Amino acid sequence: MNPKHLSRLIGTQAKKYGEKTVLYDRAELTDSWTAISWNEMSRQVDIAARSFLEMGVKNQQRVAQFSQNKSENLIVDFALYSLRAAMIPIYPTSTVQQVEFIVNDAEIEYMFVGEQNQYDVAAEVIKTSKTLKKLIVFDKAVKFSVPEKSMYYADFLAIGQKSTKEAEVEKLRDELEEKDIACIMYTSGTTGNPKGVIMTHEMFNEGMRIHTIRLKSMSDQDISLAFLPLTHVFERTWCYFLLFTGATNYINHRPAEIQQTIRDVRPTLMCAVPRFWEKVYIGVQEVLNDYSPLMLGVVTWAIATGKRHNVDRLRIGKKPDIFLSLSYRIADKLVFSKVKTKLGLENANILPVAGARLSDDIALFFRSIGVPITYGYGLTESTATVTCYDEQYQIGTVGSIMPDVQVKTAAENEILLTGKTITPGYYNNPEANKKAFTEDGWFKTGDAGTIENNMIILTERLKDLFKTSNGKYIAPQEIETRLGTDKFIEQVAVIGDERNYVTAIIAPSIPALEAYAKEKNITYKDKDELLVLPEIYAFMAERIAAAQKGMASYEMIKKFTLIKIPFTIETGELTNTLKIRRAVVQQKYKAQIEAMYKTP
Repeated sequence: MNPKHLSRLIGTQAKKYGEKTVLYDRAELTDSWTAISWNEMSRQVDIAARSFLEMGVKNQQRVAQFSQNKSENLIVDFALYSLRAAMIPIYPTSTVQQVEFIVNDAEIEYMFVGEQNQYDVAAEVIKTSKTLKKLIVFDKAVKFSVPEKSMYYADFLAIGQKSTKEAEVEKLRDELEEKDIACIMYTSGTTGNPKGVIMTHEMFNEGMRIHTIRLKSMSDQDISLAFLPLTHVFERTWCYFLLFTGATNYINHRPAEIQQTIRDVRPTLMCAVPRFWEKVYIGVQEVLNDYSPLMLGVVTWAIATGKRHNVDRLRIGKKPDIFLSLSYRIADKLVFSKVKTKLGLENANILPVAGARLSDDIALFFRSIGVPITYGYGLTESTATVTCYDEQYQIGTVGSIMPDVQVKTAAENEILLTGKTITPGYYNNPEANKKAFTEDGWFKTGDAGTIENNMIILTERLKDLFKTSNGKYIAPQEIETRLGTDKFIEQVAVIGDERNYVTAIIAPSIPALEAYAKEKNITYKDKDELLVLPEIYAFMAERIAAAQKGMASYEMIKKFTLIKIPFTIETGELTNTLKIRRAVVQQKYKAQIEAMYKTP
């Protein structure tokens, strides 16, 4: 493959695969999927590239996409790469203020938008922006409020269809350099303005190379399902790797319906965040709780057999004996195959999971039943993957270090990185660059951990780490991960910085609590009353205590407050990647937090 593959990848693959389907896109108003062949994708990339040229887009000019997942996102990406221009993805849930900051910081002139919600936000920005001059809209149903500065995507493509600048496009592809900026991905950040992570063509090239070495079982016969935002480095880089591999990708833009979509598509590959697997795990446990004692005994035996077969033997390269192999086949037929078929994952090959801490219990469970989740660790600044499970993965780690990624630890066990997949820095932000790199050029991740046998064990996020007034350090994410596997708990924000004990703001699963109240004949007027009932508080306290079993006493949540409305991106408690903005939570629930420390 040409080392400049982001400029020539689609065309090169089209010559190889022709009419083979590369993407499936879901219609806006129906459940039908539209197939897009390699030839058609290549044709559309070329047309879009010519459109950009006709509109005056130049070398390294920055163009934004502010949209939900669409196949057009990838077409626009590769059209820009064909011209040595740079893509700026913006989360579709971003506010006017967030979009405005990115537009001004990156000096964006053209922005692609998806649905009406994104258009309305972008329209507010363009009214006052000194740089933004045109909105290009994917959805034909969008109504324009600034028509003089708006156009539909179909009209954008029409410009390229009339263009004769094919030779100029090819010339720019030839001139692409590996140090050229491909993307600037703005991190959502838990504090302050986002930082624009520079991602070069070299970073993506190297990422493709090392993933080919690590993920040997992937092929052009695989089928993937993309439901995480393409704005996130995890999904975007994965989609690029699928194109590099020749696999077929279903682009889902209905995240709320993902479980049914998985059953419809039956993917062999799929990226997900830990919260997805937490919910699946909770769902499976609920089903098991309804089993008869006899059937529950069979399931317990099956899971134990799966652990011995998959984790204790195959994981370390030991062949299971005949009796264990036979037992596993029986366990698979009676239990595992039914679970996997119910989930739509009976054909699963590799299921990457990253973005937050994954419970060891969940990783062990799914690996035991033959669901090949591949846990990993990475950052936007590292082109996603720094580590991930290999054949001899170890539960409790985030996997082994990727080939040719250099890792070491420094003060406070902070993980430092260097290598070709690591960003050269943040766009237009010398202050952030100074803080982010050591004097000899190692990137400071802000994550603490240890390295054992080429595997990383993460311990905490340093900037989230806080100290109680008793001088004890608390890693809130560890506690939050434990509680996240409880079906009665949707979200947790652990509090305790400079306090004498740990508390929490908890958004419970209201339907689960209502079902429990009905079962126990607990009466209440409304949801507000339900959440403050002594019986409910005592019940939740028991579950929280059980989840924290084995933790040091000073780490345990001593008091908590249940809230009716969960944390959301729109209300500011969550980042676009669903990480908790602790400062926002502490400010919003200041009164409730103070009450937990005043009452005896």
